[in-house]
Amino acid sequence: MQKEKKSHSFIFPKTPTGIDGLDEITDGGFPKGRPTLICGGAGCGKTLLSMQFLIKGITEYNEPGVFMSFEEPSLDLTLNVKSLGFDLEKLKADKKLVVDHVRVERSEIEEAGEYDLDGLFIRLGHAIDSIKAKRVVLDTIESLFAGLDNQAILRAELRRLFHWLKTKGVTAIITGERGEATLTRQGLEEYVSDCVIVLDHRVIEQVSTRRLRIVKYRGSTHGTNEYPFLIDEEGISVLPITSLKLDNEVSSEIVETGVPGLNEMFYGGGFYRGSNILVSGTAGTAKTTIACYFAAQQCQKNERTIYFAFEESPQQLVRNMKSIGLDLEKYIKKGTLQIHSSRPSLNGLELHLLTLRKLIKDFKPTTIIIDPISNLISVGSEHEVRSMLVRLIDMLKVNNITALFTSLNKHTDQFRPDLAEESVSSLVDTWITVRDMEGIGERNRGVFIVKSRGMGHSNQVREFVITNHGIELLDIELGPQGILTGSARKSNQLTKTMSSLKLQQEIDRKDREIARKRRVLEANIEALKNDFESAQEELSILKANEELQEKLTPKKKQL
Repeated sequence: MQKEKKSHSFIFPKTPTGIDGLDEITDGGFPKGRPTLICGGAGCGKTLLSMQFLIKGITEYNEPGVFMSFEEPSLDLTLNVKSLGFDLEKLKADKKLVVDHVRVERSEIEEAGEYDLDGLFIRLGHAIDSIKAKRVVLDTIESLFAGLDNQAILRAELRRLFHWLKTKGVTAIITGERGEATLTRQGLEEYVSDCVIVLDHRVIEQVSTRRLRIVKYRGSTHGTNEYPFLIDEEGISVLPITSLKLDNEVSSEIVETGVPGLNEMFYGGGFYRGSNILVSGTAGTAKTTIACYFAAQQCQKNERTIYFAFEESPQQLVRNMKSIGLDLEKYIKKGTLQIHSSRPSLNGLELHLLTLRKLIKDFKPTTIIIDPISNLISVGSEHEVRSMLVRLIDMLKVNNITALFTSLNKHTDQFRPDLAEESVSSLVDTWITVRDMEGIGERNRGVFIVKSRGMGHSNQVREFVITNHGIELLDIELGPQGILTGSARKSNQLTKTMSSLKLQQEIDRKDREIARKRRVLEANIEALKNDFESAQEELSILKANEELQEKLTPKKKQL
């Protein structure tokens, strides 16, 4: 039992590459003390990845390195990578890096008649020992055997080279060019190497994409899919996201929508933090306006927000929002809002996702807006769009980022949802639809909530208008045939007002009539009172006369 526990606790020794995303795919880095083969066609990034591996080793892990080039002179190599922020001269001056260029001439090899790598071993060994290097790069291996036709000698020297690198205990990268039917020109390096990575640079429908795939990795688990990678001013970044487990943390905190009146349509008062919201609708239904309201609301609470716009430049977006009283420029100057605008065709789908991942890492936003995701259809197939959106939403959920997507629907096909909407509608937590409500020669806007996971919500369609002061949700106006909008709403309100006025007038008339009758009644009562008092007074006089008469009449004597 103890032996079994020990075997399970064994961790395969690896050297971290320091390249963003690559360590995740390789589950920790390249095999420590063993050679790794990186092969690919021209322009796929072999030299850059190798150089970045060395520089990251020096700057982040304090592991000196040796770069031996058989093609590019040291000066050219230094200039090429300087544009990416890599200062080779400083690293060489600090005795952390050795860059050596070995010139190999085919004519000289043919004249010598015999060929072995003893001279290379001596030269490379001296470079390794001089700085106690832990990492080595040989770029590219084809140049070593450019003039060698004897396959037996070639295979023997290749095996000897890889064995020698292992005995030196260095983690080595050897670059090679792709062959026609094999991974490399010689077809042997991939079998001798402990780890083989293939880089590919392809152009599909005029969109360029670089991809990376791990063909094999002895002794270790690794990602087996193709992973897109990006070369920018910071070097190489790999997108490792393929399929993530649905075990991300969730929050019960409510994030307000920013649109006046829309919060009340959600019984919780807004969205859950970390949720995904889809706002879909046809052109001109204020999807972008709603997205900007949400961005402004988040920035107002000092939440870092990234706005991806595929149709408008940042200047145009800021100007348009000012016309409705929404000032985004102050949030940009404050540093809480970043607007990134580009056409979807600038990069492939995966590179857009990779760019977003880099921005998340650098800017650390809590809110992301993509406007609109439907434009991504132009740079990918149905399967690719759906796959990219799944990866995007998984990535945002893992980082607990509240995301709002807009999607453009077509006017023609109202019964079948658009591709982007269909792909993402089942994945998002909240789905809001804005639509045109046409009738009586006019066009009005309405908003309703299709779904909101974990939260009750209104089932009514609310009409809204956009004025110089922004969006205003109007109160529900019901008519005989349902909700009234536009002129029908105004006509109904006018009818109600007229009915109310007529009722008030009738009430006033009745009040006046009652007042008159009251006065008549009071007058009649007063007259009756007077008659009664007169009669009472006459009766009193009669009684008084009778009493007086009785007193004056003498009484008869009794016999």
